[in-house]
Amino acid sequence: MIGMSILQPLVALMIWTMIMWAWMYATRIPAMHANRDIDTRHLRGGKDLDFDRLLPDRVQWKAHNYNHLHEQPTVFYAVGIVLAIIGAGDGIPALLAWIYTGLRIIHTLVQVTANRVMVRFVLFAMSSLVLIALIGIAAARVFGVETGGSENLLGSV
Repeated sequence: MIGMSILQPLVALMIWTMIMWAWMYATRIPAMHANRDIDTRHLRGGKDLDFDRLLPDRVQWKAHNYNHLHEQPTVFYAVGIVLAIIGAGDGIPALLAWIYTGLRIIHTLVQVTANRVMVRFVLFAMSSLVLIALIGIAAARVFGVETGGSENLLGSV
């Protein structure tokens, strides 16, 4: 179908988010059971800050990243769906969506392993610029801004 290529990187990032969900629980639940200060049988709602104090950093990094995958990527999903609906999700928009997805996966791997803040910041900034470009393409299409004959670059209509 025309304009639907962009859905592939969206679904890929959704799959990655669920991989992180599994990784988070695979490390967090054993860490909670191992911590004598956490009574998992009587545990009631706590805050992430409570767990930050009680669980090892490497365990919490996965939980923090899982939360991050529910923040800015929600805008990515929305713009990708908009581009697919209007038939403009092929070509450059699809490529940009794959780049965004790749940068977010790399960001995850950095955060849950070494957690180097400046590396994460650069990856986040780069992915944000890619997202801004996708939003710009969607805005140009939705608001009817003339593309100057570059329809093929911006996706088919």
